Amino acid sequence: MNKNSPFRKELEDAVLAIARRKISGGAEAPFFKRPYLDAAFNGNIFFWDTCFIAGWAKYHPELPIAEALDNFYLVQGADGHICREYAPDGREIWDPGHPISVNPPILAWAELELHGQGFDPGRLARNYPALCRFHRSLEAKFRNGDGLFHSDSHGSGMDNLLRCPRGWKPDAEGIALDGSRCHPDFYSFVCGFLFREELNGSVVWNRQGRSVDFSAQMAFDALNLAEIAKKLGLLKEEASWRREVDEINEAINRFCWNPETGFYNDLGYGRRIDREHIGMFWTLWSGAACERSIVQKLVAALEDPSRFGRPFPVPSLSASDPDYRPWGDYWRGGVWPPTNYMVLRGLAAVGEQDVARRLARKMVDGVHEVFERTGTFWENYSPEFAAFGNPSRPDFCGWTPLIPIAIAREFLEE
Repeated sequence: MNKNSPFRKELEDAVLAIARRKISGGAEAPFFKRPYLDAAFNGNIFFWDTCFIAGWAKYHPELPIAEALDNFYLVQGADGHICREYAPDGREIWDPGHPISVNPPILAWAELELHGQGFDPGRLARNYPALCRFHRSLEAKFRNGDGLFHSDSHGSGMDNLLRCPRGWKPDAEGIALDGSRCHPDFYSFVCGFLFREELNGSVVWNRQGRSVDFSAQMAFDALNLAEIAKKLGLLKEEASWRREVDEINEAINRFCWNPETGFYNDLGYGRRIDREHIGMFWTLWSGAACERSIVQKLVAALEDPSRFGRPFPVPSLSASDPDYRPWGDYWRGGVWPPTNYMVLRGLAAVGEQDVARRLARKMVDGVHEVFERTGTFWENYSPEFAAFGNPSRPDFCGWTPLIPIAIAREFLEE
């Protein structure tokens, strides 16, 4: 795609018009006093949304994306914890001792994305200590003796994805939530959404599970911290981070790779959980999927129409899963721009640029067709039709511009 094409300019102009209306904060705000680019989902700020926004807003430094990232350093806990969601007054929404409070740890990656586009070069040195504390806080709370990490379905960002074993019943083995430490809206939100999800286990399925995506994300975070340490001349720290990357990735491959299906599986009570979801492709970006045979099998899954090779790629849940929904149903099949971007960056990292380019073309064309029909961008899309997902929010800019801006630039420009 030519970077000056009218097609791309039309979409980029539309994105910027919406995004400029979604700037929050400022002198009159109760806590976040600097204007910042916002996902504008429900009035709160969201961790992984904001980090992924950096993935496209890095090309538009006139937008206050650096200020949006700075908000999370402002509220970081003494132990290094950063919650996945904060109210406008700076209060945590979720119990910080529970994995429901954690989103994918990609803040170091977001900082490197801004750095690569020439943002304030002092940011890396200034924020590196906070990034290290954040990583260590997650390690202390959620890493297990096998080297893998447990997480929470809702905290993983993939809210209603069914991750527990089929037929599993709540067994009181989960980590208790401390509602007294949460924002006042906490219980109404949990009771109104999470507990309605049949057998989801979003609140109670956590300690007994091992998450491929969270484990790979922690390796990916260590990989980005190693790169920052290298840029800062901290070579011993760089080496230490790279050892951690290798250790986590080795554990993922030892325990979670399924040679029978040629795919990764989460674990439950030490056994593989028979579900294939998009979170497994984080292994491409983290370096866990380093053997050529593994890469080829993951690519095959991406292109298999019975699994992830749907008309509008890439669904969040394999089409082979009985719980797959062709209209999306949020994370039970919906196509999500941030995880799509992750898949493409992972493919590029392992040398599969041609596959990434083919998928990128379908993604950009799909978003463009839905934009032509509806006049806006959506939070997620249907994997089967040129349509927004059900449910999905309109005017979402937000992470959706990753497709018409970042993916179009990085995978389709010649």
